[in-house]
Amino acid sequence: MSNNHATFIWGIADLLRGSFKGHQYGDIILPFTVLRRLDAVLAPTKQAVFEAVEQATAGGIPVRASLLRNTAGHAYSFWNESRFDLKTALGDSENLAANLADYVSGFSDNVKDIFDKYKISERIAELDEHDLLFHVTQRFAGVDLSPIAVPNEEMGHIFEELIRKFAEASNETAGEHFTPRDVIELMVDILLAPESDTLAKKNVVRSVYDPTAGTGGMLSVAEDHIRSANPTATLTLAGQEINPQSYAICKADMTVKGQSVDAIFFGDTLINDGHAGATFSYGLSNPPFGVDWKKQQKTVTDEHTERGYAGRFGPGLPRVSDGSMLFLMHLISKMRTAADGGGRAAIVLNGSPLFTGGAGSGESNIRKWVLERDLLEAIVALPTDMFYNTGIATYIWVLSTKKRADRVGRVQLIDGTKLFRKMRKGLGSKRNELGPDDIAALVKLYEWEADELRSKTFANEDFFYRTITVERPLRLNWALTPERLAAAKETKPLAKIDLNALALLVERTHEGESPTHDLPAFRKHLATRLADAGVTLTAPQLKALLSALSERDENAPVVLDAKKRPEPDATLRDTENVPWSEDIHAYFEREVLPFAPDAWIDEAKTKDGCEIPFTRHFYQYVPPRSLAEIDADLDAVLGRIRARLEAVKA
Repeated sequence: MSNNHATFIWGIADLLRGSFKGHQYGDIILPFTVLRRLDAVLAPTKQAVFEAVEQATAGGIPVRASLLRNTAGHAYSFWNESRFDLKTALGDSENLAANLADYVSGFSDNVKDIFDKYKISERIAELDEHDLLFHVTQRFAGVDLSPIAVPNEEMGHIFEELIRKFAEASNETAGEHFTPRDVIELMVDILLAPESDTLAKKNVVRSVYDPTAGTGGMLSVAEDHIRSANPTATLTLAGQEINPQSYAICKADMTVKGQSVDAIFFGDTLINDGHAGATFSYGLSNPPFGVDWKKQQKTVTDEHTERGYAGRFGPGLPRVSDGSMLFLMHLISKMRTAADGGGRAAIVLNGSPLFTGGAGSGESNIRKWVLERDLLEAIVALPTDMFYNTGIATYIWVLSTKKRADRVGRVQLIDGTKLFRKMRKGLGSKRNELGPDDIAALVKLYEWEADELRSKTFANEDFFYRTITVERPLRLNWALTPERLAAAKETKPLAKIDLNALALLVERTHEGESPTHDLPAFRKHLATRLADAGVTLTAPQLKALLSALSERDENAPVVLDAKKRPEPDATLRDTENVPWSEDIHAYFEREVLPFAPDAWIDEAKTKDGCEIPFTRHFYQYVPPRSLAEIDADLDAVLGRIRARLEAVKA
């Protein structure tokens, strides 16, 4: 039945042909669908609410929201105080645009917000301009979308179908705000897999949250799966969205399903958490891939600095060019603690959060914090070409604050890159999709089905390492030659110093001078030459001159600092990543000293790091073909070419 309703409603688009472009249909059909649903929901108490408004106005009494909410007398927390509904607005066709504007403005603020984001006043004006307003309104008024005829769950399915059609019609931007349903199905199935027994209990209570809600697809799929597993479940959906139109669609979807009209918050999740202090049973998110967070930088950095681990971003901050790990930390902050029953979450990320950033970087510190708290349960690699606006490799991170006993201290990596089917017709960049069998196979792998080629588990510490800084001693010689002095004159500290007299003196007396390894003797020699040339230098300028007159010499003695310690040569400096389980000194003696006997570790620069080299763990070496095989193929190709040439000659 829901498909019939969706088909009928979308069929109204035929009225728009010629006057509007295909990608604009959804801008009209979706808000009018919401308007008709709310119109039908409020119908039984419409007159009573209007009379309450009139009585209060006549008596000079302020109209209170509580009065209207109570008079509305239904499960929803909204009302409409206009004297119009769709049918009465149609009754005065000459003033239909004004009547509809009055009707929409009569909704309570929490619903009027939806229509404001849809820009319904502009849609009404456009339809009126094209002489289509009456016909479109009449068609919608003729659709029975009352809760009796279309229950909340079914209405949700109708709206989801319309959302998908709208997304397909404008797939150039769909990927930003619309996650493919097959990916969501997999995420939800994995989230719910360990809780099948618990979810089956009568009157179970659960909550689902999406900080990047888009059009609400993730929330809708989660609701469908939970209710199919347990129709008696009490389910709360909540989320936040920054795009006005997507927010309107999502909030409308939640409203027509009977969810709280205030469950979806409008705004930037990173700047203003619309559900501050709240935690949820399940979290789902598909944040933007590789998008910078320059606009949010001050607010996020202030929270990191001032609140530390009491805020959302205590572990660290990623580079400004990619904010996806900020959403990861935010989602973790929304998971219920183990003491509160535990929370589970799934988030789609690109490959960057797995390995970007060396030891001590914000990204590395965030990964290490997640693993140290034992929050990461699994990572699933998806096939490429799965999303509407990008074909890059993507990964689902599965998180839990209350792991099952056999998962404690461990992380599972699942390679799902080969489990997909080609789509008959691509949508944007989406060429591949997960079929039901593919989703079932991936869920089985997640549930520990044996498959060494596609599923591997590791201890959390296997992804940790230490980066040591290996220093080599500086070895220099010094010489006061015309060539070196000419180069010294080009350096910044000496650019404004007149060294011509010194240069002339050097040219006259340079014969037979050779480089020396004795810095004190050379310094004394240089001081004499400077005095003879009448050149006075400050201590920094003298230091710059000495540096410019030096040259690296592997046969020279080691340069020592004031404390008689070897000076490190920055050009020979190197770093080594040492596995977490290995002693850095044992590693150094085995891997470095045999090749650089004069090297040492700068202990002050040792840093802890963490990366998840997913691809490396599933790499399979394929030996090159033998020369005999290659020669045989070449001979076969050449044979075909010769045969064709002979045929042409004949």
